[in-house]
Formats: sequence, C-alpha cells, structure tokens
Amino acid sequence: MQTFFVEIKCKLGKTYEVASELADREIASEIYSTAGNYDILAKFHVGADVDIGHFVAQKVQSIPEIADTHTIITFKAF
Repeated sequence: MQTFFVEIKCKLGKTYEVASELADREIASEIYSTAGNYDILAKFHVGADVDIGHFVAQKVQSIPEIADTHTIITFKAF
C-alpha cells in the first residue's frame, strides 16, 4: 500500500465543485479545505503496483476545475 497527498489548486470559485467530484469518484480517503497556495489537500491510498504519477494524471488532474496540483509522496508513517 502506498500513501500520498495531493495539494490541489482550483480555478477561482470552483473549490466546492472539485471537492464534490473527488468525493463522488471515491478515490480519496480524506479531503480537506486549506488556506495558502492550494485550496484542497487530499489523501490517497493505492496498491503497491499502482503508478502514482499515472493515478494523479488520470484520476485527479482530469477534473476540469483543477488548475494545478502538487503531489507529496510519503515513505513511512510514525
């Protein structure tokens, strides 16, 4: 199992639509609204055989209201 986070910058006024679409797709384990450079922080868990780059490109960045993403790959939980 791989765990990673994606910071998501939404097009202006589209944060709630992006959060709803992420929830509808049932791909994120947690979705948070944030302040700062990004609007949403989403946590994902995928199998060890899943390519994170392809997953983000195909499942997350395909949401039209997303302007930018920043992926944080984790190595170990404490």
